[in-house]
Amino acid sequence: MTKRKYIQVRWHGRGGQGAVTAAMILAEAAFEEGYQGVTAAPFFGAERRGAPVIATNRFSWKPIRTYSLVVQPDIVVVLDETLLEVVDVAAGLQPDGLVLINSAKSPEDFRFQEPFTVATTNASACAKEAGLIVSGAVISNTAILGGFAKASGLVSLESLERALAHHFKGDALERNRQGARLAFERTAILGECRLECA
Repeated sequence: MTKRKYIQVRWHGRGGQGAVTAAMILAEAAFEEGYQGVTAAPFFGAERRGAPVIATNRFSWKPIRTYSLVVQPDIVVVLDETLLEVVDVAAGLQPDGLVLINSAKSPEDFRFQEPFTVATTNASACAKEAGLIVSGAVISNTAILGGFAKASGLVSLESLERALAHHFKGDALERNRQGARLAFERTAILGECRLECA
């Protein structure tokens, strides 16, 4: 296992896809898991719908006093695989890091220069199946959190489901939990994520 002082996560999405919200929910899930230090921070460039957006997380078993943007992540989550053509999502990623991509493709279809662990989950299809559609758009940000739980092993599905209850109620909560569960079940991993928080 590769032990880290804290786990650093960077989210890549497009404006309107909910990367910032997903980072916030992941921070809450990490807290539910028992991590004492959790942070979630957005980074906006040109704030327009469809423009690339970054959000970051840190979590640790001990309190965190670092709030800067994550530049050397241990895990990268990609909400939209088309971003791979325009953004170097693996920039700064540790050699033993994990890349999780929202895609119908298998992890073997993605090539990176370093031997990262690569995982894919079709969060969009899972979200659609769970009824996570707003104004005709499929919202996959909460579903991919299930893929994060499965691929990383750092946060349990139970902690994630408790964190979702901070944001949703009733039928909306059940739909979001269902999307996360489906993505958890359908995540494919090439290699093994060996990251662990010291």
